[in-house]
Amino acid sequence: MQIFLDTNVFLYAAGASHPQREACAKVLRRVADGALHATINSEVVQEILYVLNRRGRREDALKLAGHLTALFPDLLAVTRDDVVRTCELLRRYPRLPVRDAVHVATMLRNGLKTVISVDSDFDQVSEIRRVAPGAI
Repeated sequence: MQIFLDTNVFLYAAGASHPQREACAKVLRRVADGALHATINSEVVQEILYVLNRRGRREDALKLAGHLTALFPDLLAVTRDDVVRTCELLRRYPRLPVRDAVHVATMLRNGLKTVISVDSDFDQVSEIRRVAPGAI
């Protein structure tokens, strides 16, 4: 079973000391060694580039984006159909953040039902299941 990784898994793993850092790093080690079958979409990479660049960490952003495109050579595209479904999800779940809705739309189109994330906003979406990094 393939699992979707939310952006925050990468940001916590690559960030400063934080209670979620080691759990997120462990998830990524499991992906890298093949013990966990996971994927991401192009929006995750875009979000990492945006967040780290905004924090003044442009070189870190570029380095991490390079690692991600190597680790996930078949990263999922965000399509027109995903954008349409994102809008439907935002209408159905008014408290769901936009980027999370994009991830859910991409997941659903690709038959993915599980996301690893620190973000409890995913819990409101009945079509998927969120697993915390520490539970992996």
